[in-house]
Amino acid sequence: MAAISENKVVTITYDLSVTDENQEKVLVESAEADAPMVFLFGHSGLPEEFEAQLNGKAAGDDFQFSLTPDQAYGDYDEQALVEIPKEVFLIDGKLDDEMLQEGNFLPMADNEGNHMQAKVVSIGDSVVKMDFNHPLAGMVMHFAGKVQDVRDASAEELAHGHVHGAGGHQH
Repeated sequence: MAAISENKVVTITYDLSVTDENQEKVLVESAEADAPMVFLFGHSGLPEEFEAQLNGKAAGDDFQFSLTPDQAYGDYDEQALVEIPKEVFLIDGKLDDEMLQEGNFLPMADNEGNHMQAKVVSIGDSVVKMDFNHPLAGMVMHFAGKVQDVRDASAEELAHGHVHGAGGHQH
C-alpha cells in the first residue's frame, strides 16, 4: 500500500474548524467523499506543516492535527487592509453592483501583475476597503479527516505540477 510522500497524488476527506474569539471550535469547511480534496503532495501550495502532518500516511488512515497561524497563513495583518479608489472597479464606466458587494472575494492584481484574492470589506462614496489577508490568516486551524487514496503521479501531472482527471485540473 502506497504511503503519502513527495510526488504522490493524495485524496483526503476532512473537516476544518477554526478557534473563534471565544476559544470555541467552529466548523468552516468540509471535504466529503463525493467531493474530496485531491492534491499533488509536495507541489500543492498548501502550508508545509499541513503536508508534514500527512506525510507517511496511507489510504484508510485517519488524521487529526492543528496548525497555528505561524504554521499556516500567518497572523492577520492590518496593513493588508487597503482603500482603493472606487473608479478602479468601473467596467465601461459603470459599477457592477452584484460583483462589488461587502463580503465578496474579487480577483485582483498588483502593479507587478501578481494575482491575488481580496475581500470587499466596505464600500464608501469614493473608496472601496479591501482585505488582502488570506481568509484563514490569524486563525488556529483544526483538521480531522481520513486519507481516501494515495497513488503515484503521472509524468504529465509531475510536469504540470498539479493533479489531472477526477478531482484535479481538466485541460
